[in-house]
Amino acid sequence: MRFLFLIHGDTDGEAALSVGDRRAIVEQHFAFADMLRERGAHVAGEALEAGDSAAVVRPGSNPLVTDGPFAETKEAIGGFYLVDCASREEALELAARVPQSPGVAVEVLKVAEF
Repeated sequence: MRFLFLIHGDTDGEAALSVGDRRAIVEQHFAFADMLRERGAHVAGEALEAGDSAAVVRPGSNPLVTDGPFAETKEAIGGFYLVDCASREEALELAARVPQSPGVAVEVLKVAEF
């Protein structure tokens, strides 16, 4: 079963970190991804640019495109992992090991199987 980990964080809290502290978090994510690969669970994962680089597209006969994130909030999605796990319990166990950063929360979503 595949699961998507959406990593939410506090953008103000992260901006207040020193360069060294931010780099340490990045290094922890590299180690986390290596651990996922060793377990055979890593499918994909990436960090995302800040929300001000986002756009929202509302499809339809007259698509509407707006700049910026979907919602105005101090929390933003900063990255994701796509993992392959034997169970929801394994996915939750792995999500609990995502490296800490200011305001971090990991939303775990099961990928639909059709």
